[in-house]
Amino acid sequence: MGASEHVSPPDDSKGDHVRKARIVNSEGLHARPCHAVVSLAREYKADLRICNGASAVNGRSILELMTLSASQGDELEITTSGADALALIEALCGLIAAGFVEND
Repeated sequence: MGASEHVSPPDDSKGDHVRKARIVNSEGLHARPCHAVVSLAREYKADLRICNGASAVNGRSILELMTLSASQGDELEITTSGADALALIEALCGLIAAGFVEND
């Protein structure tokens, strides 16, 4: 499986959008990647939930994101809903696949 797997419905106006994305950067989901996620989420109106295993948090909160303790190789489940949900989930999966644009 690649860095991101599309599992959401094709119509942006119906239901939640859910995708799985694997953490590829060597340091995992630490402060800088969490900041990148929150900054990206601010550009959209959609609600954002991110899960790592049994832990689910508000993807707009840097502190909540850091509690996920996601490491390289962990698979996150991302759920967006509401206005521009599809655009947000696509942008976020791209950011994660790019290693949060960090230079390892």
